[in-house]
Amino acid sequence: MGSGSGIRVRRVYDPPEEDDGTRVLVDRLWPRGISKEHAAVDLWAKDVTPSKELRTWYHEDPGARYDEFVDRYRTELGDPAHTEAVEQLLALLRRGGAFTLVTAVKDVPASHVPVLVEHLEHALDHR
Repeated sequence: MGSGSGIRVRRVYDPPEEDDGTRVLVDRLWPRGISKEHAAVDLWAKDVTPSKELRTWYHEDPGARYDEFVDRYRTELGDPAHTEAVEQLLALLRRGGAFTLVTAVKDVPASHVPVLVEHLEHALDHR
C-alpha cells in the first residue's frame, strides 16, 4: 500500500523490509505480541492517533460510523493536541527518503491510517 507522496503503509505484524525507510507506528496502543525489535519502528507517534473517545465511539459501530469518524478525526488532526505530532511527521517527510507508517489494525482501509495519510499529503502540498 502506498501513495504518490512516498508514504507507505504496512502492518506491524509483517516483517520490516529494507526499503521501508523511516518506520513510524501510528497506533495509540503498542501492538499485542510484537517486540520492539520485531516492530523495528523509529518513532511511535501516539499523539497523531484518534482520541480515546473517538476510537471508542467509532468501534461501537464502525460500519455505520466511518464517514463521521473521518470527519471527526480530520477535525482532531487540526487541534493543538495533534499539531505537534503532525508537524513531527511532516518534518520527517520533508527530509526525504522512504517513509512507512505502520499499524496493527486489521482493516487498514477502514481505519484512521488513510485519513492520516491524506492529511499529511495535503499539508505537504500546501506549504
